[in-house]
Amino acid sequence: MNIIGPDCVVFGVDDLEGSKTFLADFGLKGVQLDDTGWLFQALDGTGVLVRHRSDPKLPPALDTGNMLRQQIYGVADAAALTEIEAEISKDRRVTRLADGALEFVDDLGFQLRFQVTIRRELDMPAEKINAPGAPAQRAANELGVSDTMAAAPRTLSHVVLFVPDMDKAVNFFIDRLGFIVTDVLKGAGPFLRPASNDDHHTMFFIRTPNYMQGCEHIAFHMGGPTELMVAGDRFVRKGYQSFWGPGRHKFGSNWFWYFNSPLGCRVEYDADMDKHDNSWVAREAPIGPEASQMFLLQWREKWAPGGGPEGARH
Repeated sequence: MNIIGPDCVVFGVDDLEGSKTFLADFGLKGVQLDDTGWLFQALDGTGVLVRHRSDPKLPPALDTGNMLRQQIYGVADAAALTEIEAEISKDRRVTRLADGALEFVDDLGFQLRFQVTIRRELDMPAEKINAPGAPAQRAANELGVSDTMAAAPRTLSHVVLFVPDMDKAVNFFIDRLGFIVTDVLKGAGPFLRPASNDDHHTMFFIRTPNYMQGCEHIAFHMGGPTELMVAGDRFVRKGYQSFWGPGRHKFGSNWFWYFNSPLGCRVEYDADMDKHDNSWVAREAPIGPEASQMFLLQWREKWAPGGGPEGARH
Protein backbone atom coordinates (compact mmCIF):
# COMPACT_ATOMS: atom_id res chain seq x y z
CA MET A 1 0.00 0.00 0.00
CA ASN A 2 1.33 3.40 -0.98
CA ILE A 3 1.29 4.93 2.53
CA ILE A 4 3.78 7.78 2.92
CA GLY A 5 3.67 8.49 6.64
CA PRO A 6 2.02 10.57 9.35
CA ASP A 7 0.45 13.82 8.15
CA CYS A 8 -1.02 14.98 11.45
CA VAL A 9 -1.75 13.95 15.02
CA VAL A 10 -4.96 15.20 16.66
CA PHE A 11 -5.20 15.96 20.38
CA GLY A 12 -7.98 16.99 22.72
CA VAL A 13 -6.21 18.95 25.45
CA ASP A 14 -7.01 20.36 28.87
CA ASP A 15 -5.06 23.58 28.33
CA LEU A 16 -5.73 24.82 24.80
CA GLU A 17 -3.93 28.16 25.14
CA GLY A 18 -0.92 26.54 26.81
CA SER A 19 -0.77 23.89 24.09
CA LYS A 20 -0.90 26.53 21.36
CA THR A 21 1.94 28.46 22.98
CA PHE A 22 4.01 25.31 23.44
CA LEU A 23 3.66 24.26 19.79
CA ALA A 24 4.45 27.74 18.50
CA ASP A 25 7.52 27.99 20.74
CA PHE A 26 8.56 24.51 19.56
CA GLY A 27 8.85 26.01 16.09
CA LEU A 28 5.59 25.04 14.38
CA LYS A 29 3.43 27.54 12.48
CA GLY A 30 -0.09 27.97 13.83
CA VAL A 31 -3.01 28.08 11.42
CA GLN A 32 -6.50 28.67 12.83
CA LEU A 33 -8.82 26.12 11.23
CA ASP A 34 -12.07 27.39 12.75
CA ASP A 35 -13.32 29.01 15.95
CA THR A 36 -12.13 26.12 18.17
CA GLY A 37 -9.31 24.33 16.35
CA TRP A 38 -5.70 25.06 15.48
CA LEU A 39 -3.28 23.25 13.17
CA PHE A 40 0.42 23.68 13.93
CA GLN A 41 2.54 22.88 10.89
CA ALA A 42 6.13 21.93 10.20
CA LEU A 43 7.73 23.36 7.07
CA ASP A 44 6.20 20.66 4.82
CA GLY A 45 2.65 21.10 6.16
CA THR A 46 2.55 18.06 8.46
CA GLY A 47 1.86 18.73 12.10
CA VAL A 48 -0.44 18.72 15.12
CA LEU A 49 -4.12 19.65 15.42
CA VAL A 50 -5.34 20.75 18.85
CA ARG A 51 -8.78 21.41 20.29
CA HIS A 52 -10.06 21.51 23.86
CA ARG A 53 -10.84 17.98 25.05
CA SER A 54 -14.57 18.84 25.38
CA ASP A 55 -14.84 19.99 21.74
CA PRO A 56 -17.55 17.94 19.95
CA LYS A 57 -15.60 18.23 16.68
CA LEU A 58 -12.99 15.80 18.03
CA PRO A 59 -13.06 12.04 17.35
CA PRO A 60 -13.97 9.94 20.41
CA ALA A 61 -11.45 9.70 23.24
CA LEU A 62 -9.67 6.54 24.29
CA ASP A 63 -11.04 4.83 27.39
CA THR A 64 -7.82 5.78 29.21
CA GLY A 65 -8.46 9.49 28.77
CA ASN A 66 -5.15 9.97 26.92
CA MET A 67 -5.27 13.23 24.96
CA LEU A 68 -4.55 11.54 21.62
CA ARG A 69 -7.72 11.55 19.50
CA GLN A 70 -6.64 10.56 15.99
CA GLN A 71 -3.65 9.71 13.84
CA ILE A 72 -3.85 10.98 10.26
CA TYR A 73 -1.72 9.23 7.65
CA GLY A 74 -0.92 10.51 4.19
CA VAL A 75 -1.01 8.32 1.10
CA ALA A 76 0.24 8.96 -2.42
CA ASP A 77 -3.06 9.09 -4.33
CA ALA A 78 -6.72 8.15 -4.49
CA ALA A 79 -5.84 4.64 -5.66
CA ALA A 80 -4.08 4.00 -2.35
CA LEU A 81 -7.22 5.06 -0.47
CA THR A 82 -9.30 2.65 -2.54
CA GLU A 83 -6.89 -0.18 -1.71
CA ILE A 84 -7.00 0.61 2.00
CA GLU A 85 -10.79 0.86 1.97
CA ALA A 86 -11.13 -2.52 0.26
CA GLU A 87 -8.91 -4.21 2.83
CA ILE A 88 -10.14 -2.61 6.03
CA SER A 89 -13.85 -2.76 5.17
CA LYS A 90 -13.64 -6.56 5.19
CA ASP A 91 -14.26 -6.60 8.94
CA ARG A 92 -15.18 -3.12 10.18
CA ARG A 93 -16.89 0.10 9.22
CA VAL A 94 -14.88 2.50 7.07
CA THR A 95 -16.27 6.01 6.64
CA ARG A 96 -15.50 7.74 3.35
CA LEU A 97 -15.50 11.52 3.90
CA ALA A 98 -16.48 14.20 1.38
CA ASP A 99 -12.84 14.93 0.58
CA GLY A 100 -12.15 11.24 -0.12
CA ALA A 101 -10.37 10.54 3.16
CA LEU A 102 -11.08 7.36 5.14
CA GLU A 103 -11.77 7.02 8.85
CA PHE A 104 -11.86 3.83 10.90
CA VAL A 105 -10.74 2.33 14.21
CA ASP A 106 -7.88 -0.15 14.55
CA ASP A 107 -7.91 -3.35 16.62
CA LEU A 108 -7.02 -1.52 19.85
CA GLY A 109 -9.46 1.34 19.46
CA PHE A 110 -7.12 4.01 18.05
CA GLN A 111 -8.91 6.39 15.68
CA LEU A 112 -7.21 6.50 12.26
CA ARG A 113 -7.66 8.66 9.18
CA PHE A 114 -6.03 8.12 5.79
CA GLN A 115 -5.95 10.90 3.20
CA VAL A 116 -4.06 11.97 0.10
CA THR A 117 -1.06 13.54 1.77
CA ILE A 118 -1.01 17.22 2.56
CA ARG A 119 2.77 17.33 2.81
CA ARG A 120 4.61 19.71 0.55
CA GLU A 121 7.87 18.69 -1.10
CA LEU A 122 10.79 20.48 0.50
CA ASP A 123 13.81 21.77 -1.39
CA MET A 124 16.20 22.67 1.41
CA PRO A 125 19.88 21.90 2.03
CA ALA A 126 20.91 19.41 4.69
CA GLU A 127 23.40 20.34 7.36
CA LYS A 128 26.88 20.69 5.90
CA ILE A 129 30.07 19.51 7.60
CA ASN A 130 33.76 19.92 6.91
CA ALA A 131 35.99 16.95 7.71
CA PRO A 132 39.66 16.20 7.03
CA GLY A 133 40.07 13.71 4.21
CA ALA A 134 36.87 14.73 2.42
CA PRO A 135 35.99 17.72 0.23
CA ALA A 136 34.71 20.68 2.22
CA GLN A 137 30.92 20.95 2.16
CA ARG A 138 30.88 24.58 3.24
CA ALA A 139 32.64 27.09 1.02
CA ALA A 140 35.28 29.47 2.29
CA ASN A 141 33.76 32.04 4.64
CA GLU A 142 30.45 30.12 4.83
CA LEU A 143 29.68 29.81 8.54
CA GLY A 144 28.38 26.60 10.09
CA VAL A 145 26.45 28.23 12.93
CA SER A 146 25.18 31.64 13.96
CA ASP A 147 22.98 33.14 16.67
CA THR A 148 20.29 33.91 14.09
CA MET A 149 20.30 30.61 12.18
CA ALA A 150 16.95 29.03 11.37
CA ALA A 151 16.07 25.84 13.28
CA ALA A 152 12.48 24.90 12.47
CA PRO A 153 10.92 21.42 12.33
CA ARG A 154 10.79 20.21 8.74
CA THR A 155 8.33 17.33 8.91
CA LEU A 156 6.40 15.09 11.30
CA SER A 157 8.72 12.13 11.77
CA HIS A 158 7.03 9.48 13.91
CA VAL A 159 4.44 8.59 16.52
CA VAL A 160 5.10 6.34 19.52
CA LEU A 161 2.18 4.55 21.17
CA PHE A 162 1.60 2.84 24.51
CA VAL A 163 -0.29 -0.40 23.75
CA PRO A 164 -1.57 -3.13 26.09
CA ASP A 165 -1.75 -5.88 23.41
CA MET A 166 1.44 -5.78 21.35
CA ASP A 167 0.56 -8.59 18.94
CA LYS A 168 -2.83 -7.14 18.11
CA ALA A 169 -1.42 -3.64 17.58
CA VAL A 170 1.54 -4.69 15.43
CA ASN A 171 -0.26 -7.30 13.36
CA PHE A 172 -2.95 -4.83 12.31
CA PHE A 173 -0.40 -2.45 10.79
CA ILE A 174 1.67 -5.23 9.22
CA ASP A 175 -1.06 -7.54 7.93
CA ARG A 176 -3.70 -4.98 7.02
CA LEU A 177 -1.69 -1.87 6.06
CA GLY A 178 1.62 -3.29 4.83
CA PHE A 179 3.94 -1.76 7.43
CA ILE A 180 7.43 -3.28 7.81
CA VAL A 181 9.35 -4.01 11.04
CA THR A 182 12.85 -2.53 10.92
CA ASP A 183 14.13 -3.32 14.43
CA VAL A 184 12.82 -4.59 17.77
CA LEU A 185 13.60 -3.53 21.33
CA LYS A 186 12.67 -6.64 23.31
CA GLY A 187 10.70 -5.69 26.38
CA ALA A 188 9.30 -2.61 24.64
CA GLY A 189 8.29 -3.26 21.05
CA PRO A 190 9.07 -2.93 17.33
CA PHE A 191 9.90 -0.01 15.06
CA LEU A 192 7.76 0.13 11.89
CA ARG A 193 7.72 2.02 8.62
CA PRO A 194 5.10 2.02 5.85
CA ALA A 195 6.20 0.40 2.60
CA SER A 196 6.48 3.75 0.77
CA ASN A 197 8.66 5.46 3.39
CA ASP A 198 12.33 4.55 3.80
CA ASP A 199 12.80 6.21 7.22
CA HIS A 200 13.91 3.74 9.88
CA HIS A 201 10.53 4.23 11.55
CA THR A 202 7.39 6.32 11.50
CA MET A 203 5.89 4.32 14.38
CA PHE A 204 7.10 2.60 17.53
CA PHE A 205 5.08 0.60 20.06
CA ILE A 206 5.76 0.24 23.79
CA ARG A 207 3.99 -2.48 25.76
CA THR A 208 2.11 -1.07 28.78
CA PRO A 209 -0.85 -1.92 31.02
CA ASN A 210 -4.37 -1.18 29.73
CA TYR A 211 -4.74 2.02 31.73
CA MET A 212 -1.77 3.64 29.94
CA GLN A 213 -2.90 3.15 26.33
CA GLY A 214 -2.30 6.26 24.26
CA CYS A 215 0.44 8.42 22.78
CA GLU A 216 3.88 8.34 24.42
CA HIS A 217 5.53 10.88 22.11
CA ILE A 218 5.55 12.46 18.67
CA ALA A 219 8.68 13.62 16.85
CA PHE A 220 9.69 16.11 14.17
CA HIS A 221 12.68 15.88 11.84
CA MET A 222 15.16 18.76 11.90
CA GLY A 223 17.70 19.65 9.21
CA GLY A 224 20.59 18.11 11.13
CA PRO A 225 22.16 17.68 14.57
CA THR A 226 23.14 21.35 14.83
CA GLU A 227 19.58 22.50 14.14
CA LEU A 228 18.35 20.04 16.76
CA MET A 229 20.79 21.36 19.36
CA VAL A 230 20.03 24.99 18.54
CA ALA A 231 16.25 24.46 18.62
CA GLY A 232 16.47 22.49 21.87
CA ASP A 233 18.70 25.09 23.51
CA ARG A 234 16.30 27.87 22.55
CA PHE A 235 13.37 25.83 23.83
CA VAL A 236 14.99 25.22 27.22
CA ARG A 237 15.74 28.92 27.51
CA LYS A 238 12.04 29.65 27.03
CA GLY A 239 11.41 27.65 30.18
CA TYR A 240 10.33 24.26 28.79
CA GLN A 241 11.33 21.07 30.60
CA SER A 242 13.73 18.68 28.93
CA PHE A 243 12.79 15.03 29.52
CA TRP A 244 15.55 13.11 27.71
CA GLY A 245 18.47 14.29 25.67
CA PRO A 246 20.13 15.58 23.76
CA GLY A 247 21.62 12.32 22.55
CA ARG A 248 21.73 9.84 19.70
CA HIS A 249 19.79 6.59 19.44
CA LYS A 250 21.32 3.30 18.28
CA PHE A 251 18.30 1.92 16.41
CA GLY A 252 17.59 4.48 13.71
CA SER A 253 20.80 6.41 14.49
CA ASN A 254 18.68 9.54 14.92
CA TRP A 255 19.67 12.36 17.23
CA PHE A 256 16.98 13.15 19.78
CA TRP A 257 15.83 15.67 22.36
CA TYR A 258 12.50 15.06 24.15
CA PHE A 259 10.44 17.64 26.02
CA ASN A 260 7.44 17.38 28.33
CA SER A 261 4.33 18.98 26.86
CA PRO A 262 0.73 19.93 27.73
CA LEU A 263 -0.48 17.44 25.08
CA GLY A 264 -0.36 14.55 27.54
CA CYS A 265 2.72 13.15 25.76
CA ARG A 266 6.27 14.16 25.01
CA VAL A 267 7.38 16.01 21.90
CA GLU A 268 10.76 15.32 20.29
CA TYR A 269 13.18 17.04 17.97
CA ASP A 270 15.02 14.41 15.92
CA ALA A 271 17.60 14.50 13.14
CA ASP A 272 19.63 12.30 10.79
CA MET A 273 17.59 9.09 10.81
CA ASP A 274 18.74 5.96 8.97
CA LYS A 275 17.11 4.98 5.68
CA HIS A 276 16.22 1.37 4.79
CA ASP A 277 15.03 -0.67 1.84
CA ASN A 278 13.48 -4.12 1.72
CA SER A 279 16.86 -5.88 1.92
CA TRP A 280 17.29 -4.72 5.52
CA VAL A 281 17.19 -7.46 8.16
CA ALA A 282 15.60 -6.36 11.44
CA ARG A 283 17.80 -6.44 14.55
CA GLU A 284 16.76 -7.24 18.11
CA ALA A 285 18.17 -6.00 21.40
CA PRO A 286 16.85 -5.97 24.98
CA ILE A 287 15.49 -2.61 26.07
CA GLY A 288 17.83 -0.74 28.38
CA PRO A 289 20.27 2.17 28.50
CA GLU A 290 22.80 0.53 26.17
CA ALA A 291 20.23 -0.20 23.47
CA SER A 292 18.36 3.09 23.88
CA GLN A 293 21.17 5.44 22.95
CA MET A 294 24.70 5.54 21.63
CA PHE A 295 25.40 8.49 23.92
CA LEU A 296 23.46 10.91 26.09
CA LEU A 297 24.31 14.54 26.82
CA GLN A 298 22.97 16.99 29.36
CA TRP A 299 22.09 20.64 28.79
CA ARG A 300 23.61 23.24 31.07
CA GLU A 301 23.95 27.01 31.12
CA LYS A 302 26.67 28.44 28.93
CA TRP A 303 29.94 29.29 30.62
CA ALA A 304 33.47 30.22 29.60
CA PRO A 305 36.88 29.24 31.02
CA GLY A 306 38.19 31.85 33.42
CA GLY A 307 38.65 32.49 37.11
CA GLY A 308 36.98 30.50 39.90
CA PRO A 309 36.34 26.79 40.33
CA GLU A 310 34.67 26.31 36.96
CA GLY A 311 37.50 27.94 35.07
CA ALA A 312 40.10 25.91 36.98
CA ARG A 313 38.82 22.62 35.60
CA HIS A 314 40.71 21.04 32.71
